[in-house]
Order: sequence, then C-alpha cells, then structure tokens
Amino acid sequence: MTASEPLVEIRDLHLEMVTFDGVAKVLNGVNLTINRGDLLGLVGETGCGKSVTAMSIPQLVPQPPARYSRGEVRFLGENVLEQSEDALRDLRARHVGVVFQDPMTGLNPVFTVEQQLVDAILSKQGALGTTTFPRRWLPSNRERRRQARERAVALLRRVGIPEPEKRIYAYPHEFSGGMRQRVLIAMAISGRPDLLIADEPTTALDVSVQAQILRLIAELVREINLTVLLITHNIGVVAQLCNRIAVMYAGNVVEAGTVRKILREPQHPYTKGLLQAIPTDQTLRGALQGVPGIVPNLYSPPAGCRFAPRCDYARDACHVAFPRTVRTESGHEVACVLYEEEPATHVLES
Repeated sequence: MTASEPLVEIRDLHLEMVTFDGVAKVLNGVNLTINRGDLLGLVGETGCGKSVTAMSIPQLVPQPPARYSRGEVRFLGENVLEQSEDALRDLRARHVGVVFQDPMTGLNPVFTVEQQLVDAILSKQGALGTTTFPRRWLPSNRERRRQARERAVALLRRVGIPEPEKRIYAYPHEFSGGMRQRVLIAMAISGRPDLLIADEPTTALDVSVQAQILRLIAELVREINLTVLLITHNIGVVAQLCNRIAVMYAGNVVEAGTVRKILREPQHPYTKGLLQAIPTDQTLRGALQGVPGIVPNLYSPPAGCRFAPRCDYARDACHVAFPRTVRTESGHEVACVLYEEEPATHVLES
C-alpha cells in the first residue's frame, strides 16, 4: 500500500443508538477516507458524532445499544462490520492504537504502569492468550515479560517519562495528567499500529502540556510512519498538527479537504461559522461571532440537511433531502446545495 492509498474508508455509515427515550440517529450516512500518512483532524461541536465515527473503525462502539443499519467501515480493504471477534481483536492489537480524552480513566488505578504496559505489549504480540493472570508467571512467560519490560522502559523514555526504569513501577495516581497521557501514548504505539486515533488527547491538560503532547505526536508520526485521526474541538490544534481536516455536523461530514485551503477558503456555512468563533489577536471585545442555535435533537432530527435550521444560506431544497457531496474547484469535498449545480460560482462571502 502506497502513501496515497486509503487506509480507512467509511462509506454511507448509519448508526442508531437505542435508549429508553427512543432511537437516536447518531450517524446519518458518514463518508470519510483516511489515507496512509494522513494527519486528519475531525472537528465539530459536541454531539456531532466525531468519537462514534472514530470508534467505529476498531469497533469499540458497544452493540447494543448501538446498531449499524447501513454502510461500510473498511480497514486495509476489509469491512470491519463483517469481521469475527477474533479478527477484531487482532485489528485492535496490531493495527489501531487509541488515546482517549481523560488519561486517568484510560489507566487502571489498581495496577502499576509496568503491569499495564507490559501486558499491553504482550497482548499485541499474542503472547498472553485469552487469560493473562494465571499464565503470567509460568516459566515459559518469564523471558517474554522481561523482554516486554525492557521494551516498556524504552517506550516510556521515548515519550518523555523521566527515570523510566524507576517510574514504570509507579501507580497512575503518582503521575501528573500530562505524564499519564504520555503513558497512554506509549501504550497505544507499543504495537507500531498503522492508525493512531487520538480522541481529544489534550483537553484535560493545561496549555503548556498540550503543546508538549502535540509535539510528541508529530515526532512519532515522522519516526514510525503513523497515520493519525485527531478528534478535537480546537481548530487551532488542527492547524498546528494536521494536513487534512474533516468537519462533522450532526452525524454527517459536511466538508473535507486540506487544512490550508479550508482555513483560508471555507466552503460550507457551518465551517465558516466555526472559524468565525475562533478569537484572534485582532478580534475586538464583543465582536466574536459564532454559529447561532444548537445541534439538533438526534431523536427527531430535521428533514434534509441537518444544518439548515441554523444556516443563513438555507433554501427550500435544504429541508427536503440531504445534499450530495461534491468536489469544488478549490478541491474541497462539500455536502451543500450551494455547490451541487455550479460549484465554481458559490463561494461564501467573508
């Protein structure tokens, strides 16, 4: 597979969440491609389906209450929605690494970092089987664990943990938030995955530590040829780290393209609204704009384009059917009726 070929292809993905309050239509025909070597930022408001879309790749969305009614999620050409549990376990162990938002909940507080990281390394090597604890101290496994511990120390050193030979025996609560996130990154890359999913990896950290974590991810991308899917609300983070961006709204990808082009020439009204909500050093007090309204109720979403009730450019056709995705002359993929007929003539006013 070359760098330009797709690693992940999500096509027409529909997901519903069955709850006591009814059926929420969480994903409404998501289309998203991640090419090998991409640093793709997935942005949008809370509740737009970013995390659910990302966790559909390694099939970490619990079923039930979730159910996929239509669509495909292809990883290396194979539809993960049709794979067995054994194949999915191999996918998660060898091909996909995940860094979650809260580093404290990502680590088990009753086990040391050494226990968790070494077990993660051994599981990715297939050395633990299905029951880890009873087999851990068998003579045949002692050498494997010693080698895995050496590997764990090297990983902790690489992600910036000081004195990893000593700190590896500490418990998660003995680390700061930033250090815990570094441990999770070490765990996620321990199997040298093809794809790293980073779900809001800096939200729970202070600003200076955020910059360090982003710099670490960028370095790892260059060193081990990682492909990264970064989920974030912060478009500034996307501008700093990513080369491509996909904008989600209420269960749909409404715009996708290169970071440079989308930040300079946003095509979809929602993307334009998100960019207007970012303060700059030239923003006057009280002049900051945003997107009016809120994300719709996904138990009874509006017909047609789900952004239409908040859109200044909405027309009658927007309330009838969801617009098809078209490629504009600027190279963006946009799902908006403004571009369905004459893409070159419909550029949003600044």
